Amino acid sequence: QVHLVESGGGSVQAGGSLRLSCVGSGYTYSTYYMGWFRQAPGKEREGVAVIRIGGATTYADSVKGRFTISRDNGKNTLYLQMNNLKPEDTAMYYCAADGYWRGLVPDYRYWGQGTQVTVSS
Repeated sequence: QVHLVESGGGSVQAGGSLRLSCVGSGYTYSTYYMGWFRQAPGKEREGVAVIRIGGATTYADSVKGRFTISRDNGKNTLYLQMNNLKPEDTAMYYCAADGYWRGLVPDYRYWGQGTQVTVSS
């Protein structure tokens, strides 16, 4: 059974940084496409950054140049380094996995429980 667990969320001031982690288990991690998504209250879930099996990345325009997604297949771990955080980045952040490429569309098969990120001005 696929299991994803996020960590690293918290509260920071605008301009600060956070690093999110997502540990996967129950599947062959290196053969899955992975991504980070977020959902703010009253808004739809949106794609933030995704990474292909080979390591190529895609970012939402709103986070380009500030966020970096990476994966360590040896540790079954996905990361999201978030720099220069803004209040509009406040949301619940989820990691997701799928054996098929979905891009930034939040239609992945497997999801973690989420970790809250709050950015104050």
